[in-house]
Amino acid sequence: MIALTFDDGPHPRYTPQILEILKEYQITATFFVIGINAVNYPTAMKALIGSGCEIGNHTYNHRTLDKGKEHALDEIKKCEEQIAENIDFDVKLLRPPQGKLNAETISAANELDYNIILWSIDTLDWAHNSPQNIAKTVISSVKGGDIILMHDYVSGGSTTCEALRIIIPALMAQGYEFVTVSELIS
Repeated sequence: MIALTFDDGPHPRYTPQILEILKEYQITATFFVIGINAVNYPTAMKALIGSGCEIGNHTYNHRTLDKGKEHALDEIKKCEEQIAENIDFDVKLLRPPQGKLNAETISAANELDYNIILWSIDTLDWAHNSPQNIAKTVISSVKGGDIILMHDYVSGGSTTCEALRIIIPALMAQGYEFVTVSELIS
């Protein structure tokens, strides 16, 4: 089992495209949403909610959480409030922007009953790598239990969808099962 994860969305173009690819292969993933993007792109957020994929908290403004406990609590709570306006279940997965955290971040997450989720494979899709290079990064290093970091919001164009069309069938052919982060860690 492995988990595909997508950060920084929802995005009005890329989130629906990724959801369509996941639906085509009958798999789910976990999306770590930014609160302000959920506000700005409600149609994409509704599509994400209706997809059956898992939703996690990626802060409200995508500011790193290593600037003190009160700052971390504020960013997490504001995103949580925005997500709660759209769904009727608790989101308890937190991915700190850039993976930056410290003892105060951990304390804030614990206080709010969140599991902090990082990743084991970074595709660097945000850096506009080619789909082939992204796929090679994943396929050459994946192992059971991995959490793969991708993005459904990338400024200036994204190759993530093209990479998924290579990655998913290749890993399915190798016997990997795609699950949500919660399923993976349970």
